[in-house]
Amino acid sequence: MGKSQSIGWLTATAIVIANMIGAGIFTSLGFQLVSTQNSWSILVLWSLGALMALCGALSYAELGTFWSRSGGEYHFLSRAFHPLLGYLSGWVSLTVGFSAPIALAAMAMGEYIAPYLSIPGLSLALGVVLLISFFHSLSINKSSILQNLTTAFKVVLIGVFIYYGIIQTSEVSALRWDTSWREEILLPAFAVSFVFVSFSYSGWNAAAYIVDEIHNPRKTLPRALLLGTVVVSILYLLLNFVFLKQNPLNALQGELEVGQITAISLFGKTGGELISFAIALMLISSISAMVWAGPRVTQVMGEDHLLWQWFSKKTKKAIPVRAIWLQTAMTLLLLLTGTFEQVLIYSGFVLQLFAALTVAGVFVVRSKKGMAKPKDAFRSPLFPIPQLIFLILSAWILIYLLIAQPLETGLGLLNLILGLIVYKIDTRYSSKRKPIKKN
Repeated sequence: MGKSQSIGWLTATAIVIANMIGAGIFTSLGFQLVSTQNSWSILVLWSLGALMALCGALSYAELGTFWSRSGGEYHFLSRAFHPLLGYLSGWVSLTVGFSAPIALAAMAMGEYIAPYLSIPGLSLALGVVLLISFFHSLSINKSSILQNLTTAFKVVLIGVFIYYGIIQTSEVSALRWDTSWREEILLPAFAVSFVFVSFSYSGWNAAAYIVDEIHNPRKTLPRALLLGTVVVSILYLLLNFVFLKQNPLNALQGELEVGQITAISLFGKTGGELISFAIALMLISSISAMVWAGPRVTQVMGEDHLLWQWFSKKTKKAIPVRAIWLQTAMTLLLLLTGTFEQVLIYSGFVLQLFAALTVAGVFVVRSKKGMAKPKDAFRSPLFPIPQLIFLILSAWILIYLLIAQPLETGLGLLNLILGLIVYKIDTRYSSKRKPIKKN
């Protein structure tokens, strides 16, 4: 791919930031404060999420520079373990992994903005998804411009929000710095809260899905993954501090719209409504990043498997348009049927499972002797400590989900069984196929 058709570290970092910062940071604190009220406990929760994301980013940076190809977990798991694992991961990404969160973000944006524009929320959500998909079908340069501008808007807005939240005094605050955190972090509620915190940090691996479109990926990919993760982690910790500083505890407990409540507290009713409107617009950046990254998994699967071969084709400008519109069609279907929230819940388990398996792939890379290893490939520092931390925290999440949400996790496993059936059908035909010419 020529330099004009590739992106640099800035855009790759923007994709990571945009994928990570979604509705979760502005909505989850209220539910955490129901049972976890000490400010140190909240800080530990979000710091653990940051640590897990950073450990994951280090691992994906090593795998992405060792096996430089788009596709994320699909490619890594196929190479590290077995094509079946990679296929199942790609199947989840293809069916629900990206389409469900895009649908959720679009609907959240639609419901938030619709009252101001006198347009039905669903119509607005459908229009946003179609418009962004069309934009990403044009060229990588145009996708880069859209992503950089929307992400810059998001970061600047959050920066302004944090600045005024820190400098402005408040009469009543939810900040509480006593020693009760020692008991709180041992409660089951702390584990529950961590599950949702980890979901808020998801997206730290976004740049790994588009390696083929990154200029000099062995240098750019680690930079984008690590810088994006660190920036978002800092913003998340500061945002939670502002939420606690600017509101009394009872105003936040059990509330969904923590961001809106804090905006009204900081800027008054009118100013708060404007900031809330802007917060909703930030979701454009998240939708854009997922519309960009998701189809690359399908496109790479199409290069390897007969069933998806049609979706591997790219335009003259190296855009997998067919894969983009397949994902768009799935997103629109979820929006029209209203099933995306349920899908999002049950897909969370399998997505976390595949992320853990992918991080475990670093051990495979390190253990294989005689394998040609690029001299300039990134190597995760302090190996195997970051990988072990990620796997331990992942096990914590997976065990909790198995116990607390058996129905949703069961549905996620059923989706894997369906993917296994499709894999068997696919491999039967793929064994007779000619190699696909890669674009």
